[in-house]
Amino acid sequence: MTILQAAAAMREGKTSARQLTEQCLARIRELQPRLNPFITILEVESLAQADQCDRELRSGTDRGVLHGIPIALKDVFETKGVRTTCGSKLFEHHIPQRDAAVAERLAEAGCILLGKTGMHELAYGITSNNPHFGTIRNPWNPEHVPGGSSGGSGAAVATGMCFMAMGSDTGGSIRIPAAFCGTVGLKPTYGRVSRYGVMPLDFSLDHMGPLTRSVRDSAVVLQALAGYDSRDHTCSNRAVDSYLPAQTRSLSGLRIGVPTNFYFDRIHPGIAAATEAMAEAAERLGASLVPVEVPDIAGLNAISRIILFAEATATVEPYLNRRSEFGTDILALFDQGKYIPATEYVQAQRLRRVFQREFASILRNVDCVLTPTTPNLAPRIGDNTVRFAGSEEDARLASTRFVRGINMLGLPALAMPSGLVDGLPTSIQVIGDAFAEALVLRVGAALEDATPHRSLVPPGL
Repeated sequence: MTILQAAAAMREGKTSARQLTEQCLARIRELQPRLNPFITILEVESLAQADQCDRELRSGTDRGVLHGIPIALKDVFETKGVRTTCGSKLFEHHIPQRDAAVAERLAEAGCILLGKTGMHELAYGITSNNPHFGTIRNPWNPEHVPGGSSGGSGAAVATGMCFMAMGSDTGGSIRIPAAFCGTVGLKPTYGRVSRYGVMPLDFSLDHMGPLTRSVRDSAVVLQALAGYDSRDHTCSNRAVDSYLPAQTRSLSGLRIGVPTNFYFDRIHPGIAAATEAMAEAAERLGASLVPVEVPDIAGLNAISRIILFAEATATVEPYLNRRSEFGTDILALFDQGKYIPATEYVQAQRLRRVFQREFASILRNVDCVLTPTTPNLAPRIGDNTVRFAGSEEDARLASTRFVRGINMLGLPALAMPSGLVDGLPTSIQVIGDAFAEALVLRVGAALEDATPHRSLVPPGL
């Protein structure tokens, strides 16, 4: 059941916020021991919230589509009085005295908070193998990773533990778990959603967005989250659009760019085929497919890593003397950040502007760009490499290869299911111009309606 379906069922008297919450909690109790998506579960509190939502709805107070919908927050979003760990031993007992802006807006919309989802430590990785709170497992095959860093959110949404879970995305951390777990993941434009009260990794790359069961559900959530917040100096005061796509499959008149370079190099053949099939589906819906040559994405990724190394290390610098409290994988990344020369960092920021201009030029000729989300399927837990046509590549670099640069550009990107290969999900990415979330969501919703992939669920569910 999607958010929109659940909202309609509540208003028709077919279910209640209490029943929806109890169903989610039952799924959590069933699957948490096997998959470990949650760090903190708020069973008593969520049931009390559900009862309050039901009382409000019965009395005629209706806050909108999200009223009475059970959700979860990645454990980077501060929650007043509720532990917020960022998946780190450093913050294992951190009890915030404030709510993040995202938590505030979802509460105002009537959402019910089921708990805080697990993640890669300090949001700095793609596996969600967390040395402090345990390994999170992929619901399609528990021997594989769910992606990261928002791995708990991806696994929770895919298994019906919640209707939506928030993620954060610095180099693909919403879109990679969406791809590996078979959900929808939306990274909005930089500045579209407030980052106030979010435990940061990188101040110029972090984006906040939802993981959901459908594209239209992501639109509903973005509608509640988008808008100016004076407490976040990076937050845009641009007017908020109407994001919910119409109930139509037509893409007539749209020009969808399909890259002729980079995005189909070193890729699993099943993922390439699934992406091509989705592009053909867009064409059948009336879109024009336009071949585009993208800029040097490998170069864009390289300067992104320079900026991330430097800025992430600066973020955690006050804690780096507590080395025993870091996992070895992320400690190595923070140590690398210490050795980025200032000249390289400055040049990377200059080149960032060049790439932004080059991508803007492409998006003047097409309405959006369609790519695979990742070149690889979800790796097995413990595997540090993935294989393409006989050659091996670092799993982290491979999994972020198609998504990392979009954070540098600050553009909106939607990851959505495109099929199954070897029992694991595949995914496409729809990239739009800055603040063109409405168009990106329109394309995603039309493709979702025209293909069977949303109905796919992990085995045994």
